[in-house]
Formats: sequence, structure tokens, C-alpha cells
Amino acid sequence: MHEKPKDKFELYLDEMIQKVQACQEQKSHKSCSVCEHYFGCELRDEYIKAVYNSMSKGETGGFEF
Repeated sequence: MHEKPKDKFELYLDEMIQKVQACQEQKSHKSCSVCEHYFGCELRDEYIKAVYNSMSKGETGGFEF
């Protein structure tokens, strides 16, 4: 069984996951929620947008935080 190729939204999400995990590792955190920069972290905000876009494929509406 073949997997379908990842689209640009999924590829960007993979990139953001790696960046967030690298940041967590650098700060010795297992989760962003324990970080002192949790509220207002640009990296985390970009990650959240990447998750949303990977689910909505860039379409707007129908999903709110």
C-alpha cells in the first residue's frame, strides 16, 4: 500500500514540528506549556498556524481555537 505524497501544508508542519522539538530539547522541556515564553512565543504561534493549515489545507472557516 502506497502513501500519498505530502502536500505543502504537511511538509511545512513537519518542518515546524522539528523546530519546536529542537527548541524544547534545547531548553530541556518535554512540552511548550512549561516554558516561560509559552504565551507569546512566535515559534509556537507558527506551529499552531501550521497545524491549522495542514488540517484545513489553507481554506478558511469551520475551525476555531
